Amino acid sequence: MVRRRFGLIFGGSIGAGVAVQARINGELGARVGDGIAAAVISFGTGLLLLAIAFAVSRRLRAGVGEVRRALRAGRLRGWHLLGGLCGAFFVACQGLTVAAIGVTAFTVAVVAGQLVSSLVVDRLGIGPAGRTPVTVFRSTGAGLALVAVLLAVVGRHGGVGGLSVPEAFRGGPQILLIGLPLLAGFGVAWQQAVNGRVGAVGGPPSATLANFVTGTAALLLVEAALIAGNGWPTGFPAEPWYYLGGVIGVAFIALAVVVVRRIGVLLLGLTSVAGQLSMSLLLDVVVPAGPGLTASAVVGCVLTFVAVGSAARTRTAE
Repeated sequence: MVRRRFGLIFGGSIGAGVAVQARINGELGARVGDGIAAAVISFGTGLLLLAIAFAVSRRLRAGVGEVRRALRAGRLRGWHLLGGLCGAFFVACQGLTVAAIGVTAFTVAVVAGQLVSSLVVDRLGIGPAGRTPVTVFRSTGAGLALVAVLLAVVGRHGGVGGLSVPEAFRGGPQILLIGLPLLAGFGVAWQQAVNGRVGAVGGPPSATLANFVTGTAALLLVEAALIAGNGWPTGFPAEPWYYLGGVIGVAFIALAVVVVRRIGVLLLGLTSVAGQLSMSLLLDVVVPAGPGLTASAVVGCVLTFVAVGSAARTRTAE
């Protein structure tokens, strides 16, 4: 019971870290005029920190060896190491959209995708906690979260703009600004589940390393294509806090690997959602980005809390 309570607390802390990272990467994307470049910087700095840690720690390297042996024995599959692809897309969406729509609207969209995806992931038993049935309360929570996304879109008109959006997407429908983080949220639950599988074999650091290696590689390929067409991004900021996204990412991904084994994918998603929503509201009030805190975003946020409560009710009854 004590371990479960700590899991709930850490889940909320993970969510708060996600919201702070979103704000940092969104601002960095706006400053450099390239949201993908901001994601590369975030993932790249995280990978650099992990590489240093693994270089000096024999115990961490031993965890990678355990993962290799598990792959050869069939206890892990190659696709279990691809959670970083979802992480890369998530961080890229931060850089592309947060500066335009604000942290709260971004979080509402991510949460909706996360709740829907968690139903599927837990039902299929992809995570280390095994299968969890889909119930009326969980389905209702996911449906309410999708309605909250629609509310977050209310009042947003015009095409996609903003310096952080690639040229090819400018002039597109405004719904993309909400649709991208919604898709990113779909991948979050799957990422947490497969990272939990890898962490159960090689430990949280090994799962985190796999996440950052695959994510950084994917982002570098995308950014290389953008540079070939548009040239190098310019105007990198001098303030050091713009480059802390990767550090925060290492912390909350490693923590998620530990927590998901204690409380499961859905409950981790629910507790992290509470942390994300609370911190995103605070950030949009204290240091607003884009349109700041709009009335529709607040209503959508409140409805998302209701959705989370509905889904959580089932878990506590099990």
